[in-house]
Amino acid sequence: MQRLQAYKYELMPNGEQRRNMRRFAGSCRFVFNKALALQKENHEAGNKFIGYVAMAKLLTGWRNGVDTPWLKDAPCHPLQHALKDMEKAYKNFFAKRADFPRFKRKGSGDSFRYPDPKQIKLNQVNSRLFLPKLGWLRIRLSRDVLGELRNVTVSQSGGKWFVSIQTQREVEHPGTAIVGIDLGIARFATLSSGSFIEPLNTFRKHQIRGSKYQRRMSRKQKFSNNWKKAKNRVQKIHTRIGNVRRDFLHKATTTISQNHAIVVIEDLQVRNMSRSAAGNAEQPGRNVRAKSGLNKSILDQGWFEFRRQLEYKQVWRGGDVLAVPARNTSRTCPACGHVSAENRQTQARFACVECGYENNADLVGAINVLERGHRLLACGELVQSGRSVKQEPTEVSQLVFG
Repeated sequence: MQRLQAYKYELMPNGEQRRNMRRFAGSCRFVFNKALALQKENHEAGNKFIGYVAMAKLLTGWRNGVDTPWLKDAPCHPLQHALKDMEKAYKNFFAKRADFPRFKRKGSGDSFRYPDPKQIKLNQVNSRLFLPKLGWLRIRLSRDVLGELRNVTVSQSGGKWFVSIQTQREVEHPGTAIVGIDLGIARFATLSSGSFIEPLNTFRKHQIRGSKYQRRMSRKQKFSNNWKKAKNRVQKIHTRIGNVRRDFLHKATTTISQNHAIVVIEDLQVRNMSRSAAGNAEQPGRNVRAKSGLNKSILDQGWFEFRRQLEYKQVWRGGDVLAVPARNTSRTCPACGHVSAENRQTQARFACVECGYENNADLVGAINVLERGHRLLACGELVQSGRSVKQEPTEVSQLVFG
């Protein structure tokens, strides 16, 4: 199957290239905002949607006009792609797939894309990349770029510039096994095979240092130079937290995806699980402090990002991810099927009060998740809220059952 994959690297531009990248990102931001403003005015006037072709003609006028001559200094294709991004965001809103597009602001998500691979040159031997109107840029090539180059996106994050190189190539899934995974806090992920992954808890490790710099920032005059310096320190800490967590999740999901054709996980509602218990003035919550700490631990694990990475990596390799209901997975005995809250007497220990089966509670949860995945693959049946629910069998069952 064809795999579309992006490789992200840090850029090492010189001073002139940094200035040009800031200008190009600003030009794309200006074009996006101006086109969005025109679409809003056009819609409020009751007129038809302005398509990309008409917008591209307006862009030509903006580039050649006397009011915005600086647009001519930016490469044309990234500006055109900014119009396509705006059009896609606008249509997604009316198709009820996303919220209404918002105007972009400086310093938040600065980026621009080169969509034409003919204008891009990649020299992996010397770790260099050629982009129009930027020339050759040095990149930290931490791994080889595999496949045929499709497009390149340049973005800024945490005061650094990065490049994302998208490629396309043919791949085949190396594995045929199926595994169930139970996600938790004491153990980040427990596999039905018996192995487990220890949690990283990267936010907890940096929480004290981050809080110190946030207090310093709060005591300074807003938007002053000292306030901006303190803000940069806080931003760097949170950038590092995000980078470390993403690296941990990428390594975990890549290992799991490489060895298993089908992965069965719990359909966790993270937003509901991490909802605040504070309540309101009329109905104050209970154990608010303990629930707040639990919410931080849940969000620190990155369960949603784990599932997102697992899903697209399985699609890359021709596998699949099945999500089954999480209800009672750690309270159901895999030996006799007895369901009771008394089966799980502690966080780690599972002991069935009916048949005496004992095991680690997280491993029991992973075994039950796998069993529900087998049931879904075999006959389209899974257990939800104490009753059976029929679903259509999935085609990926051929990977396991031949």
